[in-house]
Amino acid sequence: MTGPGGDGPSWPPQRSTVGLRGRCPRCGEGRLFDGFLSVAPACKVCGLDFAFADSGDGPAVFIMMIVGFVVVGLALFVEFRFGPPFWVHALLWVPLILALGLGLLRPLKGWIIAQQYVQRASEARIDDL
Repeated sequence: MTGPGGDGPSWPPQRSTVGLRGRCPRCGEGRLFDGFLSVAPACKVCGLDFAFADSGDGPAVFIMMIVGFVVVGLALFVEFRFGPPFWVHALLWVPLILALGLGLLRPLKGWIIAQQYVQRASEARIDDL
């Protein structure tokens, strides 16, 4: 199977959810990350250059909102229902914040990078008239 104009292989369209699994947004097979959050230079399966990938602060902002909502809601419930001392709150919420924050960071970064590929996002530019 060749791409448009017969210029090379064509890849079946992928859903942006392949990014949640840390996979290449073009082929869905190659690894998107080299390390925990380091984006690989290119896909080892299809050769897609990941230079376009720039998730910025997006994943961190989403995670702060999600984790903040969950933890504050639970902390308020525990405080008003049981009234525990401060050390119980620290024992409960610090590990939960770390687990949720670190657990969501990689999948959200992968999803945002896959969205950039699927939506063909790029920097804004002014075209000549």
